[in-house]
Amino acid sequence: MPKNLSDNDIAQFRDRLCDAAEHLFAERGPDAVTIRQLAADIGVSPMTPYRYFKDKEAILAAVRTRAFDRHAEALERAYDAPATGPIERAYAISEAYVNFAFEHPEAYKLMFDLNRPETADFPDLMRACDRSRATMTRHLRDLAQAGILKGDPGLIGHMYWAALHGPIMLQLSGVLDEPFDARTLINALTIAISRSTFGPA
Repeated sequence: MPKNLSDNDIAQFRDRLCDAAEHLFAERGPDAVTIRQLAADIGVSPMTPYRYFKDKEAILAAVRTRAFDRHAEALERAYDAPATGPIERAYAISEAYVNFAFEHPEAYKLMFDLNRPETADFPDLMRACDRSRATMTRHLRDLAQAGILKGDPGLIGHMYWAALHGPIMLQLSGVLDEPFDARTLINALTIAISRSTFGPA
């Protein structure tokens, strides 16, 4: 890496490369994309990416780290926004989750791609994953403390997560038929879960 590059220069190049990688990885799958193709996509020599990343796995880890952090930021904003109560906050976080998935479908797909580097090998990615997951359960702990939620918040959090993620992935995969779409399914699933989990413990 040239010694005259500032930290800002390095960060900007890494962002450019990650932007290209996010698109190509999501479109073709990580295995089908080479570093040479990534370099060509942003108009640099095939060896340039190696000055900023060890290998393709490191690039994929960086792309997924950004995605999880952006996802967490969206849910944190929903959590911190003014709300009339914990139930309203829970619905706002659910809406933020769905909005993120459909506003950033490539990033969302890569967050949960089965073909991904081992998270434990990349501390920043592990941190971002933990941060994202924490944003999906914090409001449920609030509901439990308020006596509104009955049952284990961790288990219920995973139930809601499945109710959001499943329909989203079905729609992103293009396999849902009208009149059913992700939001219709999510609404029905979350109502069903809420009926069994909201109430005195």
